[in-house]
Amino acid sequence: MTPSDQDPKAPRGRNALGDNTRLVTGGRRPEWTQGVVNPPVFRASTCLFETYADFDAGIADPDSRLFYGRRGTPTHWSLREALTGLEPNGHDSWLFPSGVSAITTALMAYCKPGQRMLLPDNVYEPIRSYAQTAQEHFGVETAFYPPGVGAGIADYLDDRTAVVLVETPGSLTFEVADVPAIAAAAHQVGATVIADNTWATPLYYEALSHGADVSVISCTKYVVGHSDVLMGSVTATARAWPKLKKMAVRLGMTASADDCALALRGLRTLGVRLAQHQASALDVAHWLAEQPEVAEVRHPALASCPGHEVFKRDFTGSTGLFGVVLEGGQESDVAAMIDPMKLFKIGFSWGGYESLVLPARPERVRTAEPWTAAGPVLRLHIGLEDVADLKADLADGLARFRAARDRAA
Repeated sequence: MTPSDQDPKAPRGRNALGDNTRLVTGGRRPEWTQGVVNPPVFRASTCLFETYADFDAGIADPDSRLFYGRRGTPTHWSLREALTGLEPNGHDSWLFPSGVSAITTALMAYCKPGQRMLLPDNVYEPIRSYAQTAQEHFGVETAFYPPGVGAGIADYLDDRTAVVLVETPGSLTFEVADVPAIAAAAHQVGATVIADNTWATPLYYEALSHGADVSVISCTKYVVGHSDVLMGSVTATARAWPKLKKMAVRLGMTASADDCALALRGLRTLGVRLAQHQASALDVAHWLAEQPEVAEVRHPALASCPGHEVFKRDFTGSTGLFGVVLEGGQESDVAAMIDPMKLFKIGFSWGGYESLVLPARPERVRTAEPWTAAGPVLRLHIGLEDVADLKADLADGLARFRAARDRAA
């Protein structure tokens, strides 16, 4: 029995169990775990049918049993059910080989040729690139809106708008979107609202409880938590689920059983890891805000961040990723800062146990409104190292930045 075959009246979500309890117990059905703590890793392509009649029954209802490896095994079902249980309004979830494939499949599921999709101007760069492909090859029009637009999204909507994507906060510049206001306007024209909820995860932000129809997570980040698996997931409401599942199945989207097992292992400790990421990141962010080389800290929990009031209203916590705007300087000064750093390493992605730094460069991609800032922008991921060591590494880096900047002046 797959996850969406469960009793729809069974208690689910935050009203049933606490966060960490749900993380520990989710997806551990006895028929899937077979008496052990962790669901076994079922590697499968071919699944055997006992009889001709059994085969026909599987064709009629492939979700009622093991059918074919691409449709999932108990390892997949365990992870799907555990992820769905984090969103009180979630009906079911599907797993994907990456976060990008999860978002692009969701966009395709709800948008047909001749229709429009609206994306925030702070959208993840690979999704901006996909939008160009969708327009060129699939006849789907794309428009970008300012991330802080809120209820003003109504000015961007028309009767051809099929999808509105929100990314809250934005993964480079960290504006917090007013999802309830955006969703209310989008639903007036019949559009589906898709939320990229990777930053907060459903532990700190229940996207489907704030108006979104679909919640996407790059499990690569905090769910897995160890920088060694690529995976995405999409959780949808009961109304939105059929289209999402249909598109995912037709595109052959799946994840390996081994990766599902690693994601399940990471999920069990998500709560305690996020709590540490949150505490360390807040400490570092407040410290950075006091440094003379820093013009602005873009952390949603700080009053200086666009959308902070929305964050206080809708989110229950923050995580380890935020932005820093430096005071003046050029890219060569940034290189002088970060190249010798000992703990902060340059790399894509985030959500693992290690700290990372990445040049953001939003001015190169923004189209809905110009990006203006006092200086270069860095994205920091605060890992699980000791905060004192991270501050020391940053302090040394900022000193190098200041020296290089002042020499150039």
